Amino acid sequence: MKFTPEKYNIEDRPGIPFIDADEIEKMLGTAVSDRKVVGKIIEKSLSKQRLSLQDVAVLVNTTDPELIELIKEGAKTLKENVYGNRIVLFAPLYIGNFCSNNCKYCGFRASNPHAERRTLSHDEIVKNVEALEENGQKRLILVFGEHKNYSADYIAETVRTVYQVKKGNGEIRRVNINAAPMDLDGFKKVHEAGIGTYQIFQETYHPDTYRKYHQGGKKADYEYRLTSLDTAFEAGIDDVGIGALFGLYDWRYEVMGLVRHVNHLEACYNVGPHTISFPRLQNASDIDIDEDYLVSDEEFVRIIAILRLAVPYTGMILTAREPKEVRDEVLQFGCSQIDAGTKIELGAYAEEFNKAQNLDKEQFLIRDDRSLNEVIDELLDHGYLPSFCTACYRKGRTGQHFMEFSVPGFIKRYCTPNAILTLVEYLLDYAPVETRIKGWKVVHENIEKLNGFGRKDELLNRIEKIKQGERDIYF
Repeated sequence: MKFTPEKYNIEDRPGIPFIDADEIEKMLGTAVSDRKVVGKIIEKSLSKQRLSLQDVAVLVNTTDPELIELIKEGAKTLKENVYGNRIVLFAPLYIGNFCSNNCKYCGFRASNPHAERRTLSHDEIVKNVEALEENGQKRLILVFGEHKNYSADYIAETVRTVYQVKKGNGEIRRVNINAAPMDLDGFKKVHEAGIGTYQIFQETYHPDTYRKYHQGGKKADYEYRLTSLDTAFEAGIDDVGIGALFGLYDWRYEVMGLVRHVNHLEACYNVGPHTISFPRLQNASDIDIDEDYLVSDEEFVRIIAILRLAVPYTGMILTAREPKEVRDEVLQFGCSQIDAGTKIELGAYAEEFNKAQNLDKEQFLIRDDRSLNEVIDELLDHGYLPSFCTACYRKGRTGQHFMEFSVPGFIKRYCTPNAILTLVEYLLDYAPVETRIKGWKVVHENIEKLNGFGRKDELLNRIEKIKQGERDIYF
């Protein structure tokens, strides 16, 4: 079984801007929801069909509390069916915060006189990666300011450096990137370095709001940024991440913009984004924002549930911008990846810092400063299966292949066994005794659920190999 996308606008072509603000506003102004319509849309999503823009407009316009609960329950069911109980863990590593853009909501903005600028040296990068590996991290996203200092050659060399760092049993097996858009040759260079996902966030899909908040640098060009991932695809990168910064404009419009972006990528490249991110505005150094469109916790839950229904196969990333209480609540409605043990001050993983944030050294305020093990411990308490798996990317199960594989049987044949194997590694190499006891209980519970999928005996054999000292075993 494979996902069946909608038929898209024939005007979708690579490199051509695809957002029609008037079209989106018209849909929002005319979409009406009732129980029958909402029920049919949820059924459509649960049958693994991508929702149309009109469907999404109905969901974002739904205000009846009972129907909102139906949407949330539908998203919860879909998440369990497609992703199981796994939660993939990663950490961000900020490499440099020089920036030529002037985004009014960002602490790194070029005109911020208080920002303390820094780029990690080669030795500092190595030390920070070692510190991350010593805690058990296997997946990183490297974050770069949008500046000439951070060229494609520099980013590619940084990626290679990270992959070469080995500390004990530790290693980084997947390096994702959050950096400026590149030209074709630039994207090819970073792709050849072995990157995973390349993230570029539009921030806001509303053109007038975009111009209001982006007042300098290449990022001020709305259409250039909007079509930048088309260039990434042309360069051979089929694993990309999109996102919107919620709080700049009407959240309903931004959800529609994200789905329209998905439609465009599917129409042009037959594959949508690997991940969608949905950060909310947080405080930062010397920012200048309106508060007209700030998103409440209740609205944030709805955003996640609607996006989960709208794009069934896409990973959804929940970051440490959100406080622990919000993260705990929304995990069940669609999120499949979270960061943990997050520090965003440059060099902070390897250096001793006060726990209090210094916003002049960081991009924004983070609200969840728990350690990696604290997060894992609580995930285990709530019945989740923490995962550091990178098998699909390394076996080529990405892009269109992942869209085709993302069905319940695939989860039990590949994803759950691989998640268990990475959790076993963590328990043996890094976990304190209490976490280890909880973790083994969760491991055995999830192994029992695999009956009938021909993996149990093979999985047990591989766990024994890990106990004997082998690492990086996967299906």
